[in-house]
Amino acid sequence: MAPLGHDRYCDEIIDQSGMLRELVKGSEPSVPVPTCPGWTLASLVRHIGGNLRTVGTAVRTGTPVSDPAAQVAGLAGPGTDDWAELDAWFSEGAETYTAALRAAGPDAEATVWGFQGNTTFWVRRAVHDIVVHRADVALAVGGGYALAPELAADAIDELLELFKGQQAGGMPALAELRGSGETIGLKATDADAAWLIELGADGFTFGRAGGGEATVTMLGPLTDVLLTLYRRLPSGGGRVKVVGDSALLDFWLTRASLS
Repeated sequence: MAPLGHDRYCDEIIDQSGMLRELVKGSEPSVPVPTCPGWTLASLVRHIGGNLRTVGTAVRTGTPVSDPAAQVAGLAGPGTDDWAELDAWFSEGAETYTAALRAAGPDAEATVWGFQGNTTFWVRRAVHDIVVHRADVALAVGGGYALAPELAADAIDELLELFKGQQAGGMPALAELRGSGETIGLKATDADAAWLIELGADGFTFGRAGGGEATVTMLGPLTDVLLTLYRRLPSGGGRVKVVGDSALLDFWLTRASLS
């Protein structure tokens, strides 16, 4: 479950943001994004662009950023939702972010929103934020979506690691993910990738899985497993199959969630 590497993540910021920009072209900025209730395509682009500028500022200046509105230049983007202006702002943000992270190297520390992590943590988080929001755009506009298997698997690893690190108090709903040994399996049907999550009295643990049965298992194409885990696709009657105690999977999905 080792990360893919700092350089690969920096490359993916440019690649994933470029694919997202292509998906948005030709659509009205006011188009709603059903998988992000209350958001439009324009607000989604501003969300990603603002986050990139926030983290990039912390890395570039070496100063913690706790109040982006006061500390980050150009945070809000252009005063219009004209796509040409939004696209230029977003593209510049991705390029500036990537340059700052490349210059800093993989081990520099940055503190943003009260969280401290090294630059590999931050660029990995940014990549998978864009990966999932690119799926949001594709679902909103009826566009195509594909993801390299190693990137999809890394996105699942990263999400589970993030939840594991926050279950002690950072996200209250995660503290409810306890049990008495119940297990949730995630298994790709088109790649050699599987995970096993175990709910214990003190929280949950996880790892890449081998054989054996789980209390409930979600099976499907790797990208669909990822998007279901992120609650972008339904767990019932959708593109994945659930075998076993579906209520346990629902228990997980309603508590382990990122926007």
